[in-house]
Amino acid sequence: QVQLVESGGGLVQTGGSLRLSCAGSGGTDISFTMAWFRQAPGKEREFVAAISLSNDYTVYTDSVKRRFTISGENAKNTAWLQMNSLKPEDTAVYYCAAKNGGFPYRSSKEYTYWGQGTQVTVSS
Repeated sequence: QVQLVESGGGLVQTGGSLRLSCAGSGGTDISFTMAWFRQAPGKEREFVAAISLSNDYTVYTDSVKRRFTISGENAKNTAWLQMNSLKPEDTAVYYCAAKNGGFPYRSSKEYTYWGQGTQVTVSS
């Protein structure tokens, strides 16, 4: 059974930076895709970014391109999300997710494993 643990959320001012971490345990010998989703109050959960740990292929939603960077380490089943130039609209609970295999990346329904979520709040 794979477990995901997120860390790194917090409160930051507009224009600031945060780095989220997602550490996976269990699930050896599996080729993972790891992703970040977020959910703001009153809104649906939305895709942010994903990385294939086997080949470092990455994909982003348009609103975070050139501001966020996803990275990962296959041997540790770990992923990070570096968030720069944060905006108030980035405020949400951020969830780490993982699944075996690759495409498709953007649908939450495709992901098997989920973390508990970490709050990111960007003040104006």
